[in-house]
Amino acid sequence: MPGPGSVGERVRDLRLTRRMSQAQLAGHDLSDSYISLIESGKRTPTPAVLKLLSERLGCTPEYLSEGIEPEQRAHIEVLARHCELALHAGRPEDALRGFDEVIAADDNPELTLRARWGRARALERLGRATEAIAGFEDLREVAERDAGRTSWLPSVIALTRCYHAVGDLGQAVSLGERALARLTELGLTTGPDLAEVARVLLLAHLDRADTDRARELTTLLPDDCDVAEAYYQASRRALAESALGDAIYLAEQALSAAATRGRDSSRARLRVAGARALVRGDGQDNLRALDLLTAAAPDLNGDEATACVIESARALVQLGRLDEAVTTLRRTLGALPRQLDPIAVQAQLVLAAAQLAQRDTEGALAVLRTTAAQLERLPASRHTASLSRELGDLFDAAGDGSAATTAYRRALESVGLRPTQRATQAFAQH
Repeated sequence: MPGPGSVGERVRDLRLTRRMSQAQLAGHDLSDSYISLIESGKRTPTPAVLKLLSERLGCTPEYLSEGIEPEQRAHIEVLARHCELALHAGRPEDALRGFDEVIAADDNPELTLRARWGRARALERLGRATEAIAGFEDLREVAERDAGRTSWLPSVIALTRCYHAVGDLGQAVSLGERALARLTELGLTTGPDLAEVARVLLLAHLDRADTDRARELTTLLPDDCDVAEAYYQASRRALAESALGDAIYLAEQALSAAATRGRDSSRARLRVAGARALVRGDGQDNLRALDLLTAAAPDLNGDEATACVIESARALVQLGRLDEAVTTLRRTLGALPRQLDPIAVQAQLVLAAAQLAQRDTEGALAVLRTTAAQLERLPASRHTASLSRELGDLFDAAGDGSAATTAYRRALESVGLRPTQRATQAFAQH
């Protein structure tokens, strides 16, 4: 743990612990009145005086000046890096505990700021979006207060993602458009920052049923230019306008991109989001969506790869390639390790849509009833509401009005509403 809050307090505490008087500590080199002024905070000792006092008090100059021994500082810095590694390795709980320890143990502003950023990211990974928002908002405030050293871009992009996750679409769109405008102003046409903010904005506009703006955002797919070079040029532009915080952040992004040239999952995620907007359009849009999804697939894994396959099948349904869509979805469902999962529910909904298009109403209803039972067991959320709404639409298309009404009711309840019968019927008609 760091020592007491000021140099003077640390000098006084160590002097009393050593049972020394101010005169004894002063020795022949200093005066006891000067020691008194240091301890009261009325004088700041020079590095030479700190070295002299540390020798007499049996500590290091670093402890007197910063409240922590060099070995302790090094240990805490290593712990902070281990926390970042834990986060990258998919162990957010371990990372959160470690970041809390770093924050409690260190009073170095730069290291503490890094730990606070890591803590907010760990909370987001754990699904504790509301707590993550509080952390990122604090970091945004710090960045906007100290724009000469810190960029607000990373915290605003993270907030865009978190506000979307909790369903605050207005705030997500407002912050996302602000970040997008700044990136565009700096001439950045590629890279993970542009890809992430465009992806979340696109999804937020889709959730608001603003398909026109969502389709506009599909034109922001990052180009194939060198990401490191793009960030370097953007950093130079920020430096030219004296936006030092942005210049530093973008230069760090350039270094990171140079060190990790190769697979770009952020661009792949944006391609999937863009495809989601296009798949609701005409035939040419669906062909473009399929091209985007095909390009994205090699750079994704896990649930993201599965979601990419599901959206590809949705595009195939829209294009009338029904047998291909059904085969793809059955193969995907067979490979999933668990069935009680939103990704499996989504696959089954697209499968039912394909079967309805094949005029296999009985087969579609069998899939929909299984899906409805699984949805009942999933926790209520905005995503569950969206799946329930899609389920209701498909039941309605299959001619089961009663099941459709139940699904629409479930959709409303998933977002915290207790609908009357009239409200449910209005939702179904809408």
